[in-house]
Amino acid sequence: MLRILNVVIDGQMQAINVEEDMIISGSPLFNKMDEDMNKGWTLSKEFVENPDITQRCQIVGDKLLSAIEDENEPMKTMMTAYILSRVPNIMTIYIDNTGEIFETQIELAP
Repeated sequence: MLRILNVVIDGQMQAINVEEDMIISGSPLFNKMDEDMNKGWTLSKEFVENPDITQRCQIVGDKLLSAIEDENEPMKTMMTAYILSRVPNIMTIYIDNTGEIFETQIELAP
């Protein structure tokens, strides 16, 4: 089954498709990412001790932005798969590209 995440950057939308198998097979990597984020993370200039799921999506959204800018397809797919695995009902992520990670927003399916 194909999962789709709409990604909006600077008003431009692109749909990123990820196979359900990729979401399942990426679980060990995603768990490792969560372990790293459990230690706290700096978002913009603020240290967040234990990021919640929205903040984790903001962090990974920033990595997704870098992957898109660098045309790194494997990283783009894995970061999208992480987001879809953690927020299954996500429809769209609006990624801030000005360096303000807190401005990245997620939109859930109705």
